[in-house]
Amino acid sequence: MEDLRPLAFAVAYRMLGSVAEAEDVTQEALLRLHRAEGVENPAAFITTATTRLAIDVLRSARVRRETYTGSWLPEPLVEDDATRRVEDEEAVSLAFLVLLERLNPDERAVLVLRESFDYAFSDIAEILGISEANARQILSRARRRIDDDRPRFDPDPRERRALASRFLAAARNGDMEGLIAVLAPDAVLVGDGGGKARSIPAPMHGAARIARAMIGFYGQIEEWGVTLQPALVNGQPGFRTVAPDGRLVNVVSIDVEDGAIKRLHSVLNPDKLGHLGPLSDLGLRPSVRATPPA
Repeated sequence: MEDLRPLAFAVAYRMLGSVAEAEDVTQEALLRLHRAEGVENPAAFITTATTRLAIDVLRSARVRRETYTGSWLPEPLVEDDATRRVEDEEAVSLAFLVLLERLNPDERAVLVLRESFDYAFSDIAEILGISEANARQILSRARRRIDDDRPRFDPDPRERRALASRFLAAARNGDMEGLIAVLAPDAVLVGDGGGKARSIPAPMHGAARIARAMIGFYGQIEEWGVTLQPALVNGQPGFRTVAPDGRLVNVVSIDVEDGAIKRLHSVLNPDKLGHLGPLSDLGLRPSVRATPPA
């Protein structure tokens, strides 16, 4: 049964964009399989249970996300080895998961099952309790709602990592021209502090503005004693900012399109980083930093 945990988590995370919620859904789906009798196809059972549980979570989370403080980003998946590739990396990128927030739970389920896992429409229909024709209509509607803004990443991971390395070097050195050179003119920086960490209140647009912001923030690296560690973030190049004591400050994902950095996603909300290890209070707002842990 444990061999089905990766499948359940893969479905749940793509549906929810939350590591914690995906783990809860995964555990509940596995418990339901354990309690069930006479299951002929455990993988199908797990996919069905996970999808339906995730839909319930999305419906209950809708109001919470609509009232979220600042920009909402998913909880990041981080790998230390930047040479590794996450399976179906574009479908777990932060940019794509944010885009899926436009969809209602059923649209999201159909899109994920069809595009990430290549399920037949007959199987999707059975999982959701709808007709096959309805499943096709839902997929068509979902694609229309996101296709114009769907991220289109450069295919060569080595080129993406090389561009991310140039960005990191320019940020560390306070090189304004170097940063502008690797950023697309219409680049976007999105920060998620959740009201608890110091972050930009709204997405920042334009290479020059973003470069100035990066220099302002990372110009304090030596004063703070933090380090920038390259990492693979949701299948895309990125980095972690780590405090002198080894605790995590934030995680940044870098999206590359047409040979330039198109999007930067910076996750600072401590609620979304706890699964990655001990957290620093360097990036927290003073009122949050002063609050004793529960």
